[in-house]
Amino acid sequence: MVDQDNEWKNQLSDLAYRVTRKGDTERPYTGQYYLEERNGNYFCICCNHLLFTSEMKYHSGCGWPAFHTEHQEAGIKRIVDLSHGMRRIEVKCGKCDAHLGHVFDDGPKEYGGERYCINSVCLEFVTEA
Repeated sequence: MVDQDNEWKNQLSDLAYRVTRKGDTERPYTGQYYLEERNGNYFCICCNHLLFTSEMKYHSGCGWPAFHTEHQEAGIKRIVDLSHGMRRIEVKCGKCDAHLGHVFDDGPKEYGGERYCINSVCLEFVTEA
């Protein structure tokens, strides 16, 4: 496990490591993809697994990139998170268990009512050609 942790430390920026591997959170309104509007796909920064597309992204005003739906192949894991005196649902990459953020039930009703609140630093955005 220590070897894998060292690999993550070497592969990722300090912030990406702290967020994806230690469950930290980037500051709101600071993430690279918060205001991203180009067409493309969002992949896990750790393992390059497809998580979201630009069609799933919307501006929620929460300070982090928000998505109403995950990609059908994403297989995002949900874990009850009781930290900081709150009850939330943490979301993790379905392939490598990277912490991505949380999912809330205040999203657009026409897409099922969920809001995936995702740290930009957990994502790699690739524009469509």
